[in-house]
Amino acid sequence: MKILMVLTSHDELGDTGNKTGFWLEEFAAPYYVFKNAGADVTLASPKGGQPPLDPNSDSEDAQTDATRRFKDDDAAQKALASTKVLGEVDADGFDAIFYPGGHGPLWDLANDADSKRLIETFWASDRPVGAVCHAPAVFKDTQADGKPLVSGKRVTGFTNTEEEGVGLTDVVPFLVEDMLKKNGGEYSKGDDWASYVLVDGKLVTGQNPASSEEAAKEMLALLK
Repeated sequence: MKILMVLTSHDELGDTGNKTGFWLEEFAAPYYVFKNAGADVTLASPKGGQPPLDPNSDSEDAQTDATRRFKDDDAAQKALASTKVLGEVDADGFDAIFYPGGHGPLWDLANDADSKRLIETFWASDRPVGAVCHAPAVFKDTQADGKPLVSGKRVTGFTNTEEEGVGLTDVVPFLVEDMLKKNGGEYSKGDDWASYVLVDGKLVTGQNPASSEEAAKEMLALLK
């Protein structure tokens, strides 16, 4: 199994002067689900190299077994520090593509032509596509059969109430929940901050950081 994980390269939280990036748990938990299953994981980002880590996801109260394992894993840290440039990545040879969240993807991956190309290629060839928390932002412009890829599909992603809970409703360029609905997705959600994952065909979406491990497990199930 060869899995492509795509992370954000964006580190500015709008005009707030604060930093953002990818959310550590949403990378670490799926990464180890895939690695534990024997998968070959390739990491990529729009700019390549070390993707920016959202500092809030590295706080003490945000740590999990997976993030602590990552802190002690030199090989994983080295892999993360040297992500491939997304524009140089070919879909051939990969069995699935997975996007960890964090607020960063709202600014770069949502509008990234290379990301769009990869997702549409994976989808057209019936390979699993997964995204968790804010990462379903990557479906903003993706198409399938001449309409938005998520149209008519059961999807979830970071909720409007969760965005309100972190006080960024007026900072983000768009709300994930609203965008998925606008694109014709059959959006649903679980309780705020609780794990909630939906699978529709080869599409896997998770609502929030707590959903990242389950989303990765569901993607693995599609590959077996």
